[in-house]
Amino acid sequence: MTRLSEPSRRPELLAAGLDFVRAVIKIPGVRRVSLIGSICSNRIRPKDIDFLVVIADDIEFETLATVGRRLKGTTQRVNRGADIFLANERGEYIGRVCHYRDCWPRRACQALHCGKVPHLNDDLEALRLSSATIAAPPLTVWPRVERRCSLPLDVEAFAGQLDALSDEQVEPDRPAQDKRVSARNRSCLDE
Repeated sequence: MTRLSEPSRRPELLAAGLDFVRAVIKIPGVRRVSLIGSICSNRIRPKDIDFLVVIADDIEFETLATVGRRLKGTTQRVNRGADIFLANERGEYIGRVCHYRDCWPRRACQALHCGKVPHLNDDLEALRLSSATIAAPPLTVWPRVERRCSLPLDVEAFAGQLDALSDEQVEPDRPAQDKRVSARNRSCLDE
């Protein structure tokens, strides 16, 4: 629980998020990266930063998990957290990146099939993302920036930093797309 006297950690969360995006888009099999959750709202003291990463079935989970743990470690230094939610290319939620460095079945693990796919926490009974959030997250940051709601100024600045990255880092098997953004006149809280 955050106290009103605590400073906002939004700048630190977004800086860590920028580093995460720059690292995760280099992993073969990452198809789309989106920012979701309370950071996309005007909440002054969000408890974490959340990303939705759409991945190919043959992604190297160990590399993805390493990048995810780095994000979590950075946010924990300012007493916050991070989650990396995963969906496949068919738009199905498949779980989250496991936060354990070494993958082996644990009693405390909430994954349905702990260790079956190393570093995948398929805690589908504990948590599920809606198909609407997967299909149209508040802010897609890669392979191109796409806004789907009105965003706080700091998140707009975050998206602006990623506009250039979107142009530079298009996967070879995907043509460069027009950089137009679709911003609906709704709040991210309306989801």
